[in-house]
Amino acid sequence: MGIKFNEKEKQFHLFNSKISYVIGICLDGEIGQLYFGKRINENQVVLDYQSAGLRPLCCNVKEEENYTKELALLEYPAFGNGDFRDPAYEVLQENGSRVTNLVYDNYRIYDSKEGILGLPATYTNTDDEAQTLEIIAKDDEAGIEATLYYTIFRDYPVICRHVRIKNIGTKEFKIERALSCNLDIPDIDYEWMHFEGAWGRERSPITRDISHGITEIESMRGHSSANYNPFIILKKKNTDEFKGEAMGFSLVYSGNFVARAQADTFGKIRFSIGINPKWFSWPLAPQECFDTPEVIITYTQDGLNDLSQNLHKLMNNNLVRSCYKNKPRPILLNNWEATEMDFTEEKILNIARKGKEAGVELFVLDDGWFGARNDDYAGLGDWVVNTDKLPEGITGLSKKINDMGLKFGLWIEPEMTNEDSDMYRAHPDWVLAAPNRKRTLGRHQMVLDYSKPEVVDNLYEQLYKVISTASIDYIKWDMNRSITECFSQNHDAREQGTIYHKYILGVYSLYERLKAAFPNILFESCASGGARFDAGMLYYAPQAWTSDDTDGYERVKIQYGTSFGYPIASMGSHVSASPNLQTGRSMKIKDRANIAYFGTFGYELDLNEISEEDFAEVKEQIKFMKENRELFQYGTIYRLQSPFDHNIASWMVVSEDKKKAILTTYKKENVPNMGIEKVKLAGLNPDYQYTINGKAQMYGDYLMEAGISMSEKNKFWFESDGDHSSRIYILEA
Repeated sequence: MGIKFNEKEKQFHLFNSKISYVIGICLDGEIGQLYFGKRINENQVVLDYQSAGLRPLCCNVKEEENYTKELALLEYPAFGNGDFRDPAYEVLQENGSRVTNLVYDNYRIYDSKEGILGLPATYTNTDDEAQTLEIIAKDDEAGIEATLYYTIFRDYPVICRHVRIKNIGTKEFKIERALSCNLDIPDIDYEWMHFEGAWGRERSPITRDISHGITEIESMRGHSSANYNPFIILKKKNTDEFKGEAMGFSLVYSGNFVARAQADTFGKIRFSIGINPKWFSWPLAPQECFDTPEVIITYTQDGLNDLSQNLHKLMNNNLVRSCYKNKPRPILLNNWEATEMDFTEEKILNIARKGKEAGVELFVLDDGWFGARNDDYAGLGDWVVNTDKLPEGITGLSKKINDMGLKFGLWIEPEMTNEDSDMYRAHPDWVLAAPNRKRTLGRHQMVLDYSKPEVVDNLYEQLYKVISTASIDYIKWDMNRSITECFSQNHDAREQGTIYHKYILGVYSLYERLKAAFPNILFESCASGGARFDAGMLYYAPQAWTSDDTDGYERVKIQYGTSFGYPIASMGSHVSASPNLQTGRSMKIKDRANIAYFGTFGYELDLNEISEEDFAEVKEQIKFMKENRELFQYGTIYRLQSPFDHNIASWMVVSEDKKKAILTTYKKENVPNMGIEKVKLAGLNPDYQYTINGKAQMYGDYLMEAGISMSEKNKFWFESDGDHSSRIYILEA
């Protein structure tokens, strides 16, 4: 690993054992992108001929008539000075001009990595894990200084980027666009993968050709959204799970974002990602700075599984901050689908007792414990215990749960309030609302204005009082509606373009304060399920509720898609009741558990209401998970067959020493007189001999080349497992 600066050629070469990233200074002083991909010799001078030469309708720099920005590969481009593609930034100056030109000034190289004030970001555990390059560029006329940050990690094929913009002039200007990175690629032979959906069907992988025109996804919902995730893959057209080139871009941010690929007519792609510039305008006074969120960029030439595995390792080791970092997560029982808000203390204790009997380790009390909270219409914002339901409060309940030998967890939704709440009656100006406009509600609630420090302070004080007076080991932080009427009451007009971003900064600040006050609490983020499942949230909460859809078959698709960009240990996954609350589908409890194992694992039902046979199976499931959860949560995952492309989907996790693996297959539909089907395994040691479920012995190379048959030797085809069924195979060397 290293960063080498060629003084003569003015080229920076960032490299480790797998990748190289080369940056140069263009003829007009702008920062240029010269190479990103497989490791090349760090002494190589990268020559750029593409931007040279006179071209009709291309506007050349007056002093360098053989150079045009329209053909150049640039690191942080502007619009209006010869480059007609998308800009990475835009600054409105006091005189009304938006024309800018950042010119190289100086640089700094150092070991380790600095944090970003107020924002989540990757970090190093020791200084020798990474090196950082800062390139400073200036526009003296506009009074702009931009510092481009690049960090290369020693152990991963990863570059992390962000930008700091500083006003070095004497007059205020407005930042109207400030993306986290721009990457110009001298090739259009790429496909774009994004991960889309909606409530209950998050993160389905979508692939499309991007060799012509513009491809874009975005969120303007005030959060990263269930609709489009802020994680993108650009891959070569022949790339699959096991071979081929790909680049991944994960934005470490939870608010409005945009990701865009623009294929021009000169054979290049410009990719950019960052804060969505719509409704964004940030006044910057002299000497003030603005930091963009970080983006994690990774490269592979070994297929999409390798890309995902590199991201998983980075996030587990250098993004997650928690006492549970790289540790097994507790098996929990949540009461929501069992009771919703209709419960008494004794009912809760009965559910918890049965959970303890089954072997769970943590009981979580969900919505309905505070204020006048008996339905969706009231109570949010009033974080005071409802003693009609819980006579001894959270303090008394948590002690009783602890006395059973269980840890105790609590649900909160601190970003919202109801009209029927003491908070709203006392502070109607604390919600986001446009003046003289009707208000849009979601789940009968309004969004609190987290751009106001006094709002965040109030929520911290209320929550601190509850948490500090009880024994709480886990917090589930929910958020159940998107932002509309984004207007901050009592703020002046010039500030309104800052509110979306200041809102998410307020969320981060409350997380930071609660984590500092209660460092041993395990936080799980949630947003109507997976509507804010992003790298930014993982910095504060090491796991996220993957989806409100707990149907076993639907979870196969949701967790498969999520695994492209996020670790298994980050996925909240529970066994719920059958028929399922969201789909009405009935599945055996075995099959529901076989997908829930690949995540944090828990139960979302009243175990008192299931059959004795199913309860006995639950006890075995919990025992099995305790024996294998480190492998499930931190083993190397290989996606083998997609549920979107195959009737039988499959994936597996492999231990670091390759001596143990767990393979799971999920069948969508039973097929009469089915044909021959095998699943080829991956990640095994070819020379090890593996037992499969304690029986057959096969060498790793055979299992990877020939696979495992989906037919059972001693069964007729009509004796198969049926629709929405699954199997688990334990492989031990």
